[in-house]
Amino acid sequence: MTTAMKQSPLIPLFFTIFLDMLGIGILIPIIPILFTDSGSVHYILPHNTSVEWGYVLLGFTFALFSIGQFFASPIIGQFSDKLGRKKLLVVSIIGTALGHMLFALGVLFLSIPLLLFARLFSGISAGNIVVAQAAIADITTPANRAKNFGLLGAAFGVGFVVGPFLGGKLADPNVVSWFGATTPFWFAAALSLVNVLLILFFFNETHTHTKESTIEWGRSVKNIVRALNLKSVRPLFITNFLFQMGFSFYMTFSTVFLLHRFGFTEGTIGNYFAYVGLWIVFTQAVVTRFMAPRFSEVRILQNSIIIVGIAISIIVIAPQSSWLYFIVPFFAIAMGLTQANMTALISRSVGPEVQGEILGINGSLSALATTLPPLISGVMAAVF
Repeated sequence: MTTAMKQSPLIPLFFTIFLDMLGIGILIPIIPILFTDSGSVHYILPHNTSVEWGYVLLGFTFALFSIGQFFASPIIGQFSDKLGRKKLLVVSIIGTALGHMLFALGVLFLSIPLLLFARLFSGISAGNIVVAQAAIADITTPANRAKNFGLLGAAFGVGFVVGPFLGGKLADPNVVSWFGATTPFWFAAALSLVNVLLILFFFNETHTHTKESTIEWGRSVKNIVRALNLKSVRPLFITNFLFQMGFSFYMTFSTVFLLHRFGFTEGTIGNYFAYVGLWIVFTQAVVTRFMAPRFSEVRILQNSIIIVGIAISIIVIAPQSSWLYFIVPFFAIAMGLTQANMTALISRSVGPEVQGEILGINGSLSALATTLPPLISGVMAAVF
């Protein structure tokens, strides 16, 4: 395994994305409960705090992560083009570990300002996904582009299988007496540090033609205009922006929806998202590799995006939780196909010397698309 990992950058990149998504997945069952479930032992707001204010805080917490990601992603993408992928992966993953630690301390000391700062800091450090995408693009030919990006999606899926399930258990004192609300965050930080070691010892640099250029610190704002001016990828940027915005509206309060609509606990929430993740893994390991040589990326996207929208609509109106487990396969397969083929199509539209920059622009737009929905959703949940 060690020799294989050094020979193929895809293997350490797979584990990098897996551990990163595992760290994120662990937090899914616990963060909404901290702010919105006043009956839970994990609730951290003062007991005289209104439920409506908890909804607003939850939305703001999610939005801060996206705001940090919006400004940082293109900068990290530029640095990876200039300095190489490996250095930026190490720096951003260390930042992710620090973000998890800060959030754990915020929960421990019941400090809302520290919690909010931790999420902003984590967003700023979340550039390792963009760099990993660029590294995969470095070593990918047009023929296997969708399959390789599908492997990235499989790592996402595996992380979401194990992460939420593990997060529900790590926060449950009935499993181990000293487990609590902070345990998932400490564990996620430890995973990030393991991730750093994997990159340091098993990842060989994929970007050898680094370029001399000046870093544009305000690139994130310029990216909005630039994305509209890049005719070759403009339709893809706009499509992905709208898709990510719609999906963010759904995901921001999906956990709260499960809590209040169907009476889910942190444990059953973890099980549910693990089920979603299993289907995403199946999509990337089987469905994507089957469809890639048979259908174009455009053809797949034309159908998968519509199926995602229909599936979410059915989930929202489902009269009982058993419906969810029937709809999830359609939702997860369509979601996995959309993610893999959208990234592959954007990557294929530009040259190798600007892969990090273009994927950074896409990451910036995706972050912007996920900034407004949490804020709007928090207010809507509080009002309605």
